[in-house]
Amino acid sequence: MFDRRKYRAKDKPGSATAQQPRGRLLQLQRLKRAVAQTSPVTGEVMPAGGEFRKHEDEDRSFHGSRLRMNPNVVKAQYAVRGEIVNRAKIVSQEVAQGKHPFDTVVWCNIGNPQKVGQQPITFIRQLLSLCEYPQLLDNPAVTQLFPSDVCERARALIADVPGGTGSYSESPGVPALRRMVAEAVQRRDGGCKCDPEDIYLLDGASAGVHLMMRLLLRPAENDAMLVPIPQYPLYSATLALYGGSLVPYYLDEDQAWGLNIDELKKALAEARRKGQCVRAIAVINPGNPTGQCLSYENQVDIIKLCAEEDLVLIADEVYQENVYASSKKFTSFKKVATETGLAYKFPIVSLHSTSKGFIGECGRRGGFMEMIGFPDAARDQIFKLASINLCPNISGQIATSLMMNPPQEGEPSYELYMKEKTGILESLKRRATTLVSSLNKLEGVTCNEAEGALYAFPRIRLPARAVEAAAEQGKSPDGFYCMEMLMNTGIVVVPGSGFGQKDGTYHFRTTFLPSESEIGSVIERLSKFHADFLKKYS
Repeated sequence: MFDRRKYRAKDKPGSATAQQPRGRLLQLQRLKRAVAQTSPVTGEVMPAGGEFRKHEDEDRSFHGSRLRMNPNVVKAQYAVRGEIVNRAKIVSQEVAQGKHPFDTVVWCNIGNPQKVGQQPITFIRQLLSLCEYPQLLDNPAVTQLFPSDVCERARALIADVPGGTGSYSESPGVPALRRMVAEAVQRRDGGCKCDPEDIYLLDGASAGVHLMMRLLLRPAENDAMLVPIPQYPLYSATLALYGGSLVPYYLDEDQAWGLNIDELKKALAEARRKGQCVRAIAVINPGNPTGQCLSYENQVDIIKLCAEEDLVLIADEVYQENVYASSKKFTSFKKVATETGLAYKFPIVSLHSTSKGFIGECGRRGGFMEMIGFPDAARDQIFKLASINLCPNISGQIATSLMMNPPQEGEPSYELYMKEKTGILESLKRRATTLVSSLNKLEGVTCNEAEGALYAFPRIRLPARAVEAAAEQGKSPDGFYCMEMLMNTGIVVVPGSGFGQKDGTYHFRTTFLPSESEIGSVIERLSKFHADFLKKYS
C-alpha cells in the first residue's frame, strides 16, 4: 500500500535528495550537527560559526523518553577528529560537485599512513591472509604465492591461536603471542628481562591509556595526571571521561621542545599545593605533536622523579621506529630504569602500537603494553579490567607479534621486508625535512626540526585583524586559521589549541604523510594560502 508519509516532495525522482543514498544523507546531517566545538573550560557547545550556547545538563527528548548525558562525555574533546575534520568530511562530498577551488581533500590531521597512500608491509599482509583463511595452506599453489618462511610462520601461528582469528582469546592476549612480544622486547632492550606476564596485548595503544585511567583515577579524590603541553589529545580526553584533572608541564619550544625537569617539578608542586593528588605522569617519546626525541639525561631525570614522588610513569613509545635525527636514538624508559637501578621501584607502563612506525596498520587496532613495578593487588585489578572487554581482536594481536618479530636475515622474506622498511623510513625523513624547511620560509612561521614521529608543529604569528575575526566567530585564532586553510586549499590540519600551547602563541599540527609525489603540491597550496591570509588580514 502507498504510504504518503514515506513520500516527500524533496524525494521526487531527479531531486538532489533522491540522488543520494538515504544512509549518506543521514551521515551528512549528523556531521553538520557535529560541527560544534565544546569549550574545554566551561563545557559549553559552540555551533559552527556561531556564539556559545550553554549546554544544559537537563533532560532531553530522546525517542519519546528522557536522556541524561554524562557531563564528562560532554566535556571531553578530541581535536584530531574535531570540528575541522567534521567540516572536511562535508567538504570532501562537495568537492565532487565542483563547489570548491580544489579537487582533493588532503588528510594531514591524523597519523593514518595507508589512507594517504603508504603501502602495507608485504610480510605482515601475507601472514594475516593465511591466518584469516588457513585453507589456503592446503592448496598446492600456496608455495607459488607465498614465500616458504611465511607459510611456515603461518602454520605455527595458526597452531598457537586455538579457534583461529574468529575466536576469543585470554583477556591479556594469546599466551604464545605475548611470549613472542616479551622475547622481542627483551632483545630490543639489550637483554633487560621481560616477563610475558607483564605483556598485555591491546586494541591499539589507546586501549592501554583507557585502562590505566580507569585503574588510577578516583574522581572523589581529586586525582590528576601530569601531561606534556603540547600533548596528544587522547590524554586530556580520557582524563575528562574518567573524572581526572590534567596538570600541564610545558615543553620548551625555544629548546627544540625539550623537557625541563625543573618545570616538571614546579608543575607537580603547584598541583599538590592546590590539593590535587597527582597519580601519574605521561611522557610521549618521540613526541606527538612536537616530534622531539628525549635525551637519555631527560629520561633519567623523569625516572628519578617518579621513584622519589611515587608516580606511575606512562611511557607512550608508539613512535619508537620513527627517529630521523642522526644525533638521536630511541631508548625505552624500561631500559633506562634498569640501567639506573630503579626498575621495579615504581610502576612503569610502556605502550606500543602497530599503527605507527613504518607499519601503519591503524585499522588493525594492534598494540601492547608492558607493565612493571605494580603490586599484585593492582595487577589483579588490571586483569579484571581487561576481562571486562573479553579480549583484544586476534588479527591485531597477530600483527603486533609480527611487528616485533620480523623476518630474519637469511629467510626468504627478509630482503623485501628490509627494502620496504628502509624505503618508508627514509622517505618519511625526506618529507619531514622538506616540509619543515618550507614552513620556515613562510612569513611569521617558525618550526622546529621533526626529530621523530610523523608530525610538524609550526608556530604561526597571526595579524591582529585575524585574531579579531576569530573572536567574532567564537573560534580560537589558530582554529580560525586552520578552518580557512581547509576551505581554501582542502588541506586538513589540527589547530594547536587542540593540543595545548602557551598563552599568546598559535600553532597547527600537520603530518608529513602525503607521498613524495604529493608533498610538493601540499606545500605549494599551503604557502599560497598563508600569503593570501596574511594579505587579507594585515
